[in-house]
Amino acid sequence: MSTVAVAVADGILHFELALAYELFSSPPPASVEDWYEPVICGAGPVRADGRFLLEPDGGLDRLALADTVIVPGWADVDTDPPADLVDAVRAAHEAGARVASLCTGAFVLAAAGLLEGLRATTHWAHTEALAARHPRIEVDPDVLYVDNGSVLTSAGKAAAMDLCLHLVRRDHGSVVANAVARRLVVPPHRPGGQAQFVATPVPERHDHPLSDLLAWAARRLDQPLTVEDLARRANMSSRHLGRHFRSMTGTTPLQWLLTQRIRRAQELLETTDDSVDAIAEATGMGTATTLRRHFNRTVGVPPDSYRRTFRSRRAGGSPDGAGDVLPA
Repeated sequence: MSTVAVAVADGILHFELALAYELFSSPPPASVEDWYEPVICGAGPVRADGRFLLEPDGGLDRLALADTVIVPGWADVDTDPPADLVDAVRAAHEAGARVASLCTGAFVLAAAGLLEGLRATTHWAHTEALAARHPRIEVDPDVLYVDNGSVLTSAGKAAAMDLCLHLVRRDHGSVVANAVARRLVVPPHRPGGQAQFVATPVPERHDHPLSDLLAWAARRLDQPLTVEDLARRANMSSRHLGRHFRSMTGTTPLQWLLTQRIRRAQELLETTDDSVDAIAEATGMGTATTLRRHFNRTVGVPPDSYRRTFRSRRAGGSPDGAGDVLPA
C-alpha cells in the first residue's frame, strides 16, 4: 500500500484534514491495486480549529516513512507554524516523500523551505501574506493548485479536493479518479490552472446558458468542433459565448474543448487497446501526431508511456521507468 501521512498540529483546520482522510481512506468501487493507507501524524493530541480534539495514529517522525505527506490548512497564518512540524515535513521530503499542502498549509511548506524558487498557491485571501513573507516563492493567486512534481500546493477548501483528486489521477489514472469523484459527488476534474474566482466552475447549474451546450459538446468530442459551431449551437455570438465560457469555466471555449479531448484520450488509453491513431480520431484530434503533441504538453508524457504506466499498475507490476512522475 501507498502510505499517505496527514501531518497535524494544534491550529490545523479540520475541513481539509477530514477531506484528505476521507478521500484517501476509501477506495473506489472497482478493485484497485495498491490503494492508499492514510495515517494521521502529530507530536501528540492536537486541537483542530481549536475545538476538535484529535489523537494521531503516530508521531511526526512517521512522516519520513510515508510515500505522500499532506499538510492541511493552517489557521493562524500570522504566526510561525510549530518548529517540530516544519522540521518533520522537511525531513519527509528529504527522505523522498511527495509533499502536498492544502489551503494555508502552504505556509508550513514555505517555512520548511520546500517552495523556494517554485511557483505555489494558497487561499486567495492569504496569497499576499505568503508572497511578502517568502519573496523567493512565485505565488500565483489565480489558480486552484500547482504541481511541481514532488511538491504541490492548493488554494482553499474545494480546491483542496481538486488537488487530492489530482494526486489520485497521477497515481491511478483518470478512470479511477473519476470513480472516486462520483462516490464523493464532486466534479471529476478541474484543471489546476483554473481561476480561484470562477463563479460557476463546472456545469452543475442546469439553468446556466451553457449547461446544455457543454453536455452537447462533450458527446461530440470526435467531431472537429469550432468556436463558431459552439456559438451557433448556443444561439449567441462568438464573443458573447466567450464571455459566458470565461464566467462558467474560467477558460476559453477552445481550451475547454482541448481539456475534454485530453481527458477522454486518457480514459481510452487506460481502458482500451485502441491505437493512438484511433484514439486521435475518437477525440477529435485528427492525427496521432496532433494528439501526441497536445497530450505530451498537457499530461507530461507521451500517450504510449501513459498507457504502459497505468496498464502495468493495474496488472500489479511496475511500469517501464517506474518512479517517473506523471503530472496532469
